[in-house]
Amino acid sequence: MRICISHETRYRYEQPVNGLTQILRLAPRNHDGQYVVDWRIEVSADCRLERHEDAFGNLTDTFSVQGHLDQLSVLVAGEVETENSHGVVRGTVERLPPSLFLRETDLTRADPAIEAFALDIAASSEPAILSRLHTLLTRLNEDMVYDGDPTHAATTAAEAFALKRGVCQDITHIFIAAARRIGIPARYIAGYYYGGNEADQAEASHAWAEAFVPDLGWVGFDATNGICITDAHVRVAMGLDYLGAAPMRGSRRGGDGESLSVEVHVGQSPVPAQSQMQRQSQS
Repeated sequence: MRICISHETRYRYEQPVNGLTQILRLAPRNHDGQYVVDWRIEVSADCRLERHEDAFGNLTDTFSVQGHLDQLSVLVAGEVETENSHGVVRGTVERLPPSLFLRETDLTRADPAIEAFALDIAASSEPAILSRLHTLLTRLNEDMVYDGDPTHAATTAAEAFALKRGVCQDITHIFIAAARRIGIPARYIAGYYYGGNEADQAEASHAWAEAFVPDLGWVGFDATNGICITDAHVRVAMGLDYLGAAPMRGSRRGGDGESLSVEVHVGQSPVPAQSQMQRQSQS
């Protein structure tokens, strides 16, 4: 599938900022089943993007703007060819051992309720790791209600699990917390999802989990949709939790009263995907 993406973030400040710095994790990389055909980043202010790799192997683009600024927009757009790998992720940049992804974070800490939930899954499913993960996927998809009202970017897995409501970020954090509690390395993935209806873009900017399965490697689980990842998913960044894969993070000097708006469109390009995608590394 060839997926076309447009993602624009706009900041407006009631009082002009005196300068700012932003770190973007908005550039996908090539791996087996994913080939970046075209990708660009446009910033409304005069600046220079500096590209690096972070500790997780994500591509980062950093820029600074000096002087007074009352608004800023960042647009990323491009096309990505994907193939359905039936959830298995191969060919990614792996700088860290899977065991690192057993580490808890504030956002993914398992409280007694998540611990009991995870242990029940371990007890009620087949002992194979993959079976336990599929049970976790199904249970979360059935138990959680998608609702953006009660949660925010700093909501923890425990808080969202108590509400039984949240968005893809919350559901992914719960999946990660439960998987780690029963000894399965799991990590947070930020990206895009084409749901087949361009009129419904609520989940176009998306998040899911990857869990490590011996003999298979990393496998993607989209608990929000109740599926393993497919060619409708575009993988962009990875971390221990949302903070490690956040699309944009930064700081500013002054500029009280910030407002933020985000517009994301994900669609299918009419150009058919090639049967054998080109393999190359994006740098």
